[in-house]
Order: sequence, then structure tokens, then C-alpha cells
Amino acid sequence: MLVLDGVKYEYQQEWFEFDLTMTQGRILALMGPSGSGKSTLLSLVAGFIEPNFGEILFFGERLNGKAPYKRPFAMLFQEHNLFAHLTVKQNIALGLHPGLKLSSSQWQQVAQAAQQVGLEHVIERLPEQLSGGQRQRVALARCFVQPHSVWLLDEPFSALDPILREEMLALVQRLATERQASVLMVTHHISDARAIATDFAFMSHGQVQVVDAIEALNSENAYEPLAQFVQAGS
Repeated sequence: MLVLDGVKYEYQQEWFEFDLTMTQGRILALMGPSGSGKSTLLSLVAGFIEPNFGEILFFGERLNGKAPYKRPFAMLFQEHNLFAHLTVKQNIALGLHPGLKLSSSQWQQVAQAAQQVGLEHVIERLPEQLSGGQRQRVALARCFVQPHSVWLLDEPFSALDPILREEMLALVQRLATERQASVLMVTHHISDARAIATDFAFMSHGQVQVVDAIEALNSENAYEPLAQFVQAGS
């Protein structure tokens, strides 16, 4: 269970205040207008920035002050961040060891990850030889090959066309289910949230205003800013 308890963060004289609980095994979509604090919340969880007040807890363990690589999360960014001089296999392997010093069983894990995302036939290619969708699959494989049970997604598929984005989201959902992983994802697309999320958190003015099951994400919600957001995005 991931908990943000009374977390407060100041940026350019603006305060963000977050209280949020995500149960293990769920897919939680962070939604809201631009500037509402979605990426800030994700960065706090990942450890890229530190809160001024409050605690970030994972199954009761305090994560405040821990470097990103010491936190139990795998991160998938909007930019795939692949290394141009490394092959698909090597880019995926970075998820297991930054120096690519892997055991034979770990290289087998890499091969299996490539197969699960449909890249086994291009595993020796360089990123420049791949399509945009294939590069995002490499980044996804590098994310889930890590031994972490929580994946943080910062709009990784927003630049893809609708059909490919839908395909990638379905892949995330399938892999998360297979691995019993939790997913905390930032998205601007209501359709994306409805496609794979089990829950959503609506954010506005630097705070989490509504947390509910995905079925409650509709234009008839009692919280008027949420209802307007859904109506505008439908």
C-alpha cells in the first residue's frame, strides 16, 4: 500500500498538498487540468523531489529522503530515454543492472521481457532502427523487468496515435495483472483511464480533490469541477 500522508511541497511560492492512498494491485489514474499537480505528485513518490512536510509510506516504510533508485518503484517516462548505442536487449537489461553485468538467468529474464512486449525479433537492433511504438515497448520492458511491484507512468504514450496508445495501454494492463503490480499513472486522456484504470484521483489547485472507483468518472459527479473536466474531455 502506497500512502501520501499530509504531504506538502512548495514550488515558486505555490503550495501543493497531497493526501492519497493506493491499494496494492490497483491501477490508479491521476487526472486533472494542467498545473493541478499530477506530475509533481508522481515526482514526490519517485523521489525526484522531496516534500517540505508530511510522509510518503510504502507498506508502513517511510520513503522520505531515499534516493529514487532506493525506492520500490519502476518509472516509465513520456520520453522513452533509450541509449542510442545500445541494442534493444541491452536497453532492457539496464533495468536489472546499470553496468549490464547480468547472470545467465537475468539475460533470460531480458529475453522473456522482450518476448512479452513483442520485440523478440528485433532484440539485437538499435533504437534508431525501431518505430516509435517499438521504442516505447523497449522502455516498458525495461520498466517491468525490474523487481518492483509498483510502476509509475508519466504519460508515456501521449505522443502515440490513438490506436497504438490503446494497444500499449492494454499491454500495460495485461502485464500488471500477470505480475500483480500496482500502477500509478498520470494521464490527460479520460479514455485511457477508463480503458485500464480501476480507480482515479482527480486533482485541482494542487490538491487531490476526489478519489473513487473508475466507474464514478462521469459528467454527473457531484463535484462540479470533476463533472466539467469529464464533460470537456468526452
